[in-house]
Amino acid sequence: MQASIDKLTSDAPSASLAESHAYCRTLAKRAAKNFYVSFLTLPTVHYQAMCALYAFMRICDDIGDDTSVSLSQRKIALQEWRDAVIVALEGGPATHLSLPALYDAVERFQIPREYLFAAIDGVEMDLGTVEFATFEELSHYCYHVAGVVGLCCIHIWGFHDDRAPAAAIECGLALQLTNIVRDIKEDAQMDRVYLPQEDLERFDYSLADIQHQRRDERFRALMQFQVSRAREYYSAGRRLYDYLEPVGQPILDAMLRIYGGLLDEIDRDYDIFTQRARVSTSRKLAIAGSAVLRHQWRRLTQR
Repeated sequence: MQASIDKLTSDAPSASLAESHAYCRTLAKRAAKNFYVSFLTLPTVHYQAMCALYAFMRICDDIGDDTSVSLSQRKIALQEWRDAVIVALEGGPATHLSLPALYDAVERFQIPREYLFAAIDGVEMDLGTVEFATFEELSHYCYHVAGVVGLCCIHIWGFHDDRAPAAAIECGLALQLTNIVRDIKEDAQMDRVYLPQEDLERFDYSLADIQHQRRDERFRALMQFQVSRAREYYSAGRRLYDYLEPVGQPILDAMLRIYGGLLDEIDRDYDIFTQRARVSTSRKLAIAGSAVLRHQWRRLTQR
């Protein structure tokens, strides 16, 4: 939790907005491996807001995932963080270096505050043993940890269609389902099983099979089903592109293609037990660059 709530510093209230932006930028650059490159497609003010949003989400996750402290301590830390965010967003003193930048982003882009607190609720849902009986239950969880992120993003990027929020939630679900499939092994080691029980039963696969890392035909069928479901949400979420203002279109394109690339890597042989699916930095940079060029070309040809 070294980058999170235990870093409440006495000099944070006197930190300038520039110092806060620098903190968030450094955190995002270091930790947002699959997102940060896509941030580079944005104008400066939008880029800064995305870094502030990422820093907020990263701090939430770090508090929830800090297994060096007890479950009760993490719950207390999350409440302290929630209280600190409330105070900062009301214009009170910022007790963390990330909060001036977050306040600036929320005010500048009119991000509904309830989305931020729903994200904290999502982290609380991860505390302790995690399991879901149905995909409906999983979707509810995904809304809190990913859907609300998409909703925050479209306020930063700008949108002009009432259908954008629903599409943003679908994009968040697509990305979160990708994370879930990629991290099955690591999550099971923390007593977190995000695959719905109804899916495990459908393919006669179990938590014990995950723990023993069994890659048999049952597992392949289960993974094929999960990947296909995620692709359906990618397809549905891509309609968001047309609902966004031009500034947001390249970053959405880049994010979906980078995470879609992760899903492609997983789909090769479903070997999530011995290796972690990843997209190389050079490929991510190429995707981000091509997203900007594709966007510019589209705008030219539509004139």
